[in-house]
Amino acid sequence: MGITGFADLPLHEGHVPAWLLARMKKLSVLLIAVMYDMWGEAGILERLASPVFFQAVNNLIGMDWDSSGSTTVTTAVLKYAMEKADVPLRIAGGKGEYALKTPEELRRIGEAWGLDVEALIEASRLTAKVDNALVQDGYTIYHHAFVVARSGGWAVIQQGMNPASRMARRYHWLATQRFFDDPHSGIMGVRQRAALNLASSKSDGNRKTILDLVKDGSSRFARDLAVLYGQRTLVGTTYYHPYIDLGKLKAELGDPWRLAKSLPRDVEDFKSLVLSRGVGPKTLRALALVAELLYRSPADWRDPANVDPFKFSFAVGGKDGVPYPVDRRTYDDLISLLDAMVEAAKRKGESAIYSYLEPLAAKAMSWSPPPSYKRPT
Repeated sequence: MGITGFADLPLHEGHVPAWLLARMKKLSVLLIAVMYDMWGEAGILERLASPVFFQAVNNLIGMDWDSSGSTTVTTAVLKYAMEKADVPLRIAGGKGEYALKTPEELRRIGEAWGLDVEALIEASRLTAKVDNALVQDGYTIYHHAFVVARSGGWAVIQQGMNPASRMARRYHWLATQRFFDDPHSGIMGVRQRAALNLASSKSDGNRKTILDLVKDGSSRFARDLAVLYGQRTLVGTTYYHPYIDLGKLKAELGDPWRLAKSLPRDVEDFKSLVLSRGVGPKTLRALALVAELLYRSPADWRDPANVDPFKFSFAVGGKDGVPYPVDRRTYDDLISLLDAMVEAAKRKGESAIYSYLEPLAAKAMSWSPPPSYKRPT
């Protein structure tokens, strides 16, 4: 999928009014039923793993096109809709304390469907750890939604916040075994000048050096980090980094021996290092800098964020009035129309839904909203 551009996701406060939330749930149940009839389990996972498609669903149900709630509210509504529509997909986790319940929810879902529960829980932990510690872009994960299908496939939609800039960033995943080589199916947020990306394929050499450092023991790592703290030159080479202020490195990372103590004693591979208790963003950042500046194994510093659309906000309007306030009558008419389509498709066969939606989809694809309507909520 080729995606260009970016969209802001400002942190919004407040709540969805009850009258709107009830309609969101009704519409989402119908949407999930239609999506399952058209694309099946794998097709739904693939589309929820797309930041563009997910944002279109958010806009369609009436959430603000650019708010952080476009993640938290939409995934909560979809979680309800999947259970209500009784399709073979479920969502574990959610915002804040609900994110912490992801493992127990995955265990309940996985055992009911005969899936490899431990593999699902490990995938959940890895996706969260990658976006919180390996992709160091200034955003801390506070929302984690793990979508799992009865077939064993999965997708992840999670979001981080940056309180200083009052912005949010959303990360999308589709089931993968390549957690450390460009694993994201999309990241929505403001592209920054730089971000340490240890989950990039271009950081492969840096990761290998990090693993060597850890296997050699904490004393070597502490001494190497102390070298970076205490000297700007070594053997006549002046240290310079375009994205890091080496003069402030000690204040940023702290005592080298304390960081060294957080290293695990025995690690088999980079995955076991990442999953080790106590190995967080600071430790990995310090290791990456030692690997790059002392051992000439550069990491990737390009911000991996990309993008989303706006025009689906015109379906029923937006919660905060952009492009216009939610029209209750239009919303109810849309629910009734989709409900009738779903019932008709059940009577005529699985492919019938295409004949209803294909002409509408063609019209939607050919239409673009007036640029003047696109404004922050």
